Amino acid sequence: MSKTVKHIAFFKFKADRTPEQIAEVFRIIEDLPKQIPGILSLSWGPNISPEGLDQGYTHSFIMTFKDAAARDHYLPHPVHQAAVKLVVPQLESVIVCDHEA
Repeated sequence: MSKTVKHIAFFKFKADRTPEQIAEVFRIIEDLPKQIPGILSLSWGPNISPEGLDQGYTHSFIMTFKDAAARDHYLPHPVHQAAVKLVVPQLESVIVCDHEA
């Protein structure tokens, strides 16, 4: 049985981004599971950690894929690539990390 893949992204938005622009980014991300097969779940939100280790990353999301093949299908998918073109210009920096679960 193949393992699911957790796809985790940490976002540091550009300093001048408004709450409305940030909300639009996550609206775009929320649409991805509706359009790309193999995404089992998505959760996202602002950082609420009290540890002070966020290095300026204010939001994150976790996407769970059926397996590595589903994640590999998602990355070049035209809908994902269109989202990247809209989201990345809003960011100062992003970190992405995947692991099997």
